[in-house]
Amino acid sequence: MEKRPRVLVTLDGYAVEGGYDGPYQPATCFTPTISLGRHDGPGDAADLWREYERVIELVPQLGVDGIRLGVEWARIEPRRGVVDDAALERYHQVASFARGLGLDVVVTLVDQAWPSWLGLEAWLLPWTAPCVVEHARAMASAFAEVASGVVVFADRQALVTRGFLDATAPPWRRDARADALAADRQLLSICAAVADDVLVGPLLVDAATTTTVSLSVGEITRARSDERVETLFVRSLVAGTGPTGSATGLVVRRGPAWVVDADAELLAVLR
Repeated sequence: MEKRPRVLVTLDGYAVEGGYDGPYQPATCFTPTISLGRHDGPGDAADLWREYERVIELVPQLGVDGIRLGVEWARIEPRRGVVDDAALERYHQVASFARGLGLDVVVTLVDQAWPSWLGLEAWLLPWTAPCVVEHARAMASAFAEVASGVVVFADRQALVTRGFLDATAPPWRRDARADALAADRQLLSICAAVADDVLVGPLLVDAATTTTVSLSVGEITRARSDERVETLFVRSLVAGTGPTGSATGLVVRRGPAWVVDADAELLAVLR
C-alpha cells in the first residue's frame, strides 16, 4: 500500500485575520517598518477573525486532512504578562469548529510574526527563550483537547535566513552571518527545551518528518513522493494580505460568499 502523508492547509493568522499593527491593535515585529511606511500592514485582511468558520467549512471539499492554524501570540498576549482571554477563547472556538468537521488541527505558535514586546532582535535576546517556552506551555494546555499537534516555529530556518541574511523580514538584516548563527543556535535551543517539556513535548509535530510547500502541483507532488514526509503543510487556505500574505489561496471571497478556487489538477494532488 502506497504511503500517504497527512496533508494540512495553512492559515497564517497575521495575514488573514485583520486587526494588527494599527492604532489600538495588537502590535507585532512588523510595526516599526509599517509605521515608517516601508511596506503595508495586513489592514483588514480577509477579516477571518470574524469569519474563520466560513472558510474552514469548505476544507472538507478539498479532500485534505485538516488545517494548520496560526494562533497569533501578539493577539493572545498583546502586552507581556497580559493575556487576552477572549482572543484565546476565539481561537479555541475555531479549532473546535474544525475538529467538529472531522479535521485534524495543528496549531502554530510563531509563523512569521511575533509580539512587538518580544523585541525586533528577539532571536538574539537571551530572555526570549524562557518567554517562548512559557508561552508554548500555556498554549499546549489551552489546546490539548482540540489540537492534534503543536508547531512552535512554522519555519525556523526562514526566521534566520529572511531576518539576518536576506533582509526580507524582521529584523531586516543582510549578510549578518555571525548573528544568523547565534539566532539559529537560540532557536534550536528553544526547540530542544519545548521538546523536553512534559506539556508541550507530547503534542509537538516532528519537524524532521514535515515539510511546507506552496500551492504548486510540482512541489506538492514531489513532497508527497518523499518517504520521509509524514505531514505535509500546504500554504495557504486563504492568501491573505500584508508582508506575510501568500501569493495564492485555495479559498477566495466572491461577493458575500467564500468559494473553493482551485483547478482539478491541484485538487487531485492534494487528495
